Amino acid sequence: MRRTRRGLGLIVGVMVLSLVAAACGSSSKKAGTTGANAKVPKGGTLVLSAEQELDCADFIATCGNSLWGSWTVGEQVLPRAYDVDTQSGKQVPSILLTGEATLETSPKQKLTYKINPKAVWSDNAPITSADFKYTWDQIMHGKGIYDTTGYKNIETVDTPDDHTVVVTFAQPYPDWKALFGGFYGVLPNHLLQGKDRSTEMKDGFKWSGGPWMLDHWTKGQEIKLVPNPTYWGAHPNLDAIVFKIITDTAAETQAFKTGQIAAMFPQIQLDQASLKTLPDTTLSVPYNFNYEAIWFNTSKPVVSDKAVRQALSYATDRDLIVSQLFGPVAGPSLKPINSFTTPANKEWYEEPFSKYKRDLTKVNDTMTAAGWAKGADGIWAKGGQKANITMRTTTGNKRRELTEQILQSQWKEAGFGLAFDNQKSGVLFGQTLPAGDFQLALFAQTPTDNDPGQCTNFCKANIPTSTNQSGANYTRTDDAQIDSLWTKIDQEIDPGQRKSDVTAANKLLADFVPALPVDPLADVIIYNSAKLGGPIAGNPVYGMYSNMQEWFCKTPAC
Repeated sequence: MRRTRRGLGLIVGVMVLSLVAAACGSSSKKAGTTGANAKVPKGGTLVLSAEQELDCADFIATCGNSLWGSWTVGEQVLPRAYDVDTQSGKQVPSILLTGEATLETSPKQKLTYKINPKAVWSDNAPITSADFKYTWDQIMHGKGIYDTTGYKNIETVDTPDDHTVVVTFAQPYPDWKALFGGFYGVLPNHLLQGKDRSTEMKDGFKWSGGPWMLDHWTKGQEIKLVPNPTYWGAHPNLDAIVFKIITDTAAETQAFKTGQIAAMFPQIQLDQASLKTLPDTTLSVPYNFNYEAIWFNTSKPVVSDKAVRQALSYATDRDLIVSQLFGPVAGPSLKPINSFTTPANKEWYEEPFSKYKRDLTKVNDTMTAAGWAKGADGIWAKGGQKANITMRTTTGNKRRELTEQILQSQWKEAGFGLAFDNQKSGVLFGQTLPAGDFQLALFAQTPTDNDPGQCTNFCKANIPTSTNQSGANYTRTDDAQIDSLWTKIDQEIDPGQRKSDVTAANKLLADFVPALPVDPLADVIIYNSAKLGGPIAGNPVYGMYSNMQEWFCKTPAC
């Protein structure tokens, strides 16, 4: 199941917690790691799996709003101003910069970046301030853009010299470290200026400013990366990395068991529990910022009624869903979440949705008070309309299909009819959700950092329209109080006031219920420790693949 990337945000201290770890022959050191000075083998081709395929490689566009597209290509080739550190979860300057950007807050917020003079593109052209300015201009004025959060606060991007970028803000933006980073990165002005960016990038491109570059993308089959020969950082140990596109979760597990792939990073599925005892297999579940929710289209009949959304939340036993479908792999530590963030986000995690426990009495009281009555078939009805609802998620994800079945049973007992109409991920995310052609959807969000802002998902300005195709407010939430407070939060730089506002705004969301958070969606790190070595861990934003240049094959073929 493809996940969407949620807007930009502020990083504070976050620890990546390992919930489950099962390794054959593991020691006190992380399995697969080597000492800092140890020599590692060079060469070899690593074959991995990708359980979803990118729709396009134009990563600042709506069609590029794919987490797997970022993992497999985007973050490997696009240089970023700031990175998310795997161990601390904090935003730190990348090797693109010489150090921390200089921040001024008066009279206007202003940033000064210093670009590393060693930084070059794969054609050996230097990465310059013009690349930052071009990237900002494309995000603000280019076609088909996914999200302008933060960038729209910028007044000017000045380029006093090739290695200096001065960004002045018209409005304050507290999450400035996420700019020119996250999954967007920086684009090459000298290669794209004056051209149609989308045409140049959408089907793949050969240039790179990261450790890897795209060798080929055979759609529906595989993505191959090779080292960028001009990369100014540590060069990859491997000759190549091949992502085999395996969208069926059962087939992906089988491909690992049979040795067709050496590693994978799938969402939790029940059949993965069998891998815990497989020889030479390391399995761990890192706790990160990703979360899964049931998303309501608040503009569609039945679920447009807030009372129905609240009643469905009271009808849902989220504890049972998580324990049955996540517990066998992740263990009992994984619990339902009660916010649009996860407990890994220690600074901002709150529990406004904790009031929604399965309680059929509250379901009845809520629906009755709103004028609904049960018919002879046990289904709620009002004004001749029955409370029959259709849910959509993507095909091929067995755990999500089981989630639907559990919900169908729970909601039927509560007086709601639930049917399914699942679609391929490209259809669901590329067409259905932006067009609002759904009542309920089951999918996950992957924040680009742990900023608490939710305007991207729930402010009226971000409802997708024919003129705002990049909008990510798929729930069509249109509430003046929600708009006002979350907009203020995106500009508030006083930490105490921001904390107070976030608490109040989260309570508004829990009352309006544009979505019901379910679980802190965990992806599972699984790899063959006899074949693959290196510092393999889950970055809270960049997933398992943030440092593949440090991985190596322990055998001639891995």
